[in-house]
Amino acid sequence: MKPPHRSEAVAPQAVEGYEIRPFAVCLFIVFATLVVYWQVQNHTFLNYDDTEYVTGNLVVKMGLTLEGVTWVFSESFASNWHPVTLLSHMLDVEIYGMNPSGHHLTNLFLHIANSLLLFGLLLKMTGALWRSGLVAALFALHPFNVESVAWIAERKNVLSAFFWFLTLWAYIDYVKNRKIGNYMLVILFFALGLMSKPMLITLPFVLLLLDFWPLGRCRRGLNKQANEGSEKIEKTPQLIREKIPFFVIAGA
Repeated sequence: MKPPHRSEAVAPQAVEGYEIRPFAVCLFIVFATLVVYWQVQNHTFLNYDDTEYVTGNLVVKMGLTLEGVTWVFSESFASNWHPVTLLSHMLDVEIYGMNPSGHHLTNLFLHIANSLLLFGLLLKMTGALWRSGLVAALFALHPFNVESVAWIAERKNVLSAFFWFLTLWAYIDYVKNRKIGNYMLVILFFALGLMSKPMLITLPFVLLLLDFWPLGRCRRGLNKQANEGSEKIEKTPQLIREKIPFFVIAGA
């Protein structure tokens, strides 16, 4: 029996008005998120963890300095090693000084970027325009994310999510063209995500799940676009070996 052909679901040309409608969905996500979260610019620093990460952290308050950069990469902080998160706080100080509005807006802009990346990823993998938009809108507006957006000390959440989505995006591109440059981008974004928050150690398993669905690397013909029309079935051990560098980095 011939397997179902899903190219219609993933091919951009199959979506009526594809060039316009995704842009409209993106505009809605940006506008709705700004309406809900714009008020955070009026908030101040909290006396809970914001002091540890910003207001009471003498190294961060110095902005981007050679000494500060050396410190974030050589020392653990708050029981974690997340130098990229601390560098982002330093950059905020460099740009906004100690004005909390700017620090809050950085979180907000990262959250908007994450929501748009999620929409793009879902559309890229499934071709389902409105369902992808709905999921991304729920992610953007759901109260579950309020803490990560409105709390400066939770920068590590929105920043690690940003690199999480970039890792997935680069991985999908790698699956399509098998270029080493794309593979290196996947590793780079994954490493930056780990240096934002160690929670990303689970990401290699997510990549394996994506291999099964919707990328269809384990079953013949499940997604011809992802495999450039190839009917080749990639064996599970081969896919696992491909993830070895990610497991090594995660365990380092």
